[in-house]
Amino acid sequence: MKTKTLYKILNIRYLIMMSLLFSFHVNGQTLNEYLLIASKNNPEVKSAYTKFEAALQKSPQVSALPDPILTVSAFGRMIETRIGSQEARFSVMQMFPWFGTLAAKENAANLMAEALFQNYVDTKNEVFLNVKKIYAEMYELQQLIKLEEENLAILNTYKELALSKFKNGKGAMVDVVRIDIKRNESITNIQLLKNKKEPLQVAFNTLLNRNSATNLEFPAELPKATVDGLVASDSLFSNNPKLVQLDRQKEAFEAQKIVAIKEGYPKIGLGLDYSIIAKRDVPDLAMNGQDAIMPMLSVTLPIFRKKYKAAQKEAEYMITATEEKKVAVTNNLITSYSSAQYDVSKSTDLLNLFETQVKSTKQAIALLIASYSNSGSDFIEILRMNQDVLMYEKATAAEVKNQFTAQAKLDYLLSKND
Repeated sequence: MKTKTLYKILNIRYLIMMSLLFSFHVNGQTLNEYLLIASKNNPEVKSAYTKFEAALQKSPQVSALPDPILTVSAFGRMIETRIGSQEARFSVMQMFPWFGTLAAKENAANLMAEALFQNYVDTKNEVFLNVKKIYAEMYELQQLIKLEEENLAILNTYKELALSKFKNGKGAMVDVVRIDIKRNESITNIQLLKNKKEPLQVAFNTLLNRNSATNLEFPAELPKATVDGLVASDSLFSNNPKLVQLDRQKEAFEAQKIVAIKEGYPKIGLGLDYSIIAKRDVPDLAMNGQDAIMPMLSVTLPIFRKKYKAAQKEAEYMITATEEKKVAVTNNLITSYSSAQYDVSKSTDLLNLFETQVKSTKQAIALLIASYSNSGSDFIEILRMNQDVLMYEKATAAEVKNQFTAQAKLDYLLSKND
C-alpha cells in the first residue's frame, strides 16, 4: 500500500468518525458534544495523532533509492593517452538494492504507521472514557445537591408541623430542636456539595483542554446502560485498537524480516564514466581527441553475514514478543470486560432495590405523619425514616453513576466509540 493511499484511507476513517460523533449534536452542550471537543482539543489525543502523521513520513524515506554518486576528477598534470591528453573525468553511479527490498521497507513503514494510528484511536477512546467518568460524577453531584435541597424543604415542613403541635400542647419543643439539628446538617451539606462543583469543573475542562473557568451545565440525567449477553471470546474484541495495533506491529516485524533477508543479497550499481580528451598535434591520428565514454557495473559482496542473520533474528524475536503481548492484552481485556459487565448488572439490581425501598419508606412516613398529627408521638421515627429515604435516594444517584461508568468501560473495551 502506497503512503499517500494509506494516509487518505486512515484520514477518511478519522473524518467519518468525527462526523458520526458530531451527528449526535442537539441543543445545548451534550455529552457527545463534549466528546467531540475532547477529540479535537485534548493534548494526548493530538499528540497521538501527530505521531501517526510523523510515522507516515517514514515510508517515502525508506522506499527511495539511495542518492546517485557523482565524481569529478581534474588532473593537475594532464595524463597523456594515445589519442590525446586526458583533461577531466566525470563519473556517476547509482546503486540499486535487491529486487523487492524497497517495497518491503515501504510495507513495514506503512504497517508501523497504521499501528500508531490504532494507538491514536485507543488514546482517543481512553480520553472519552475519562470524560464520561467525570461527566457521571457531575451528574451525581447535581443529584446530591437536588436531594439535599428537597430534604431541607421537607425538614422545613416538619418544623412547621412540630411547632404547630407544640403550640397546641400536643408536641414537645425537643422535636423542633431535633429538626433544627437536621436542617443545619442539610444546609452545611448543600454548601459543601456546591463547593465541590469547581474542582469537578476544572478537571472536566482540563480534559477538554480549555479554560478551567469555563462554565458547565451539570447533567440532570444520564443515558441508561444496557446489559448485553456475553459475546463469544474469539470475536469479543475484534475492533479493540490495542489488539489491532499489535496485529499491525506483528505484520510490520514480518515485513522487516523480509527486508533483513533481502538486505543480505548483493546490491547492483550502474554508472557511466566520461573522460574529456584533448586533441594531439598529430596528423591523421585515428580518434584524435575523441572523448571516452565507459559504462560501469558494480556489485556489493555481502560476505559478512552475521549482521544480516542478527537482523532476521531480531525481527523473529519481535514477532514472538508481539504475539505474547497480544495474549496478555487479550486476557486483561477479558477480565476487565467481565468485571465491567458485572458492575452494570449489579447496579441494575441495586437500583431496583432502592426504588422499592424508597417507595415503601415514603409510605411508612406518610402513616407516621398521620399518627403524629393525631397523637404527637413517633416524631423521632419520622426523622429516622426520612433520613433512610435520603440515604436510598443518594445511593440511587451513586449507582446510576456507577452503572453509567461501567457501561462506558464496556464501550471502551469493545471500542464502540470509533
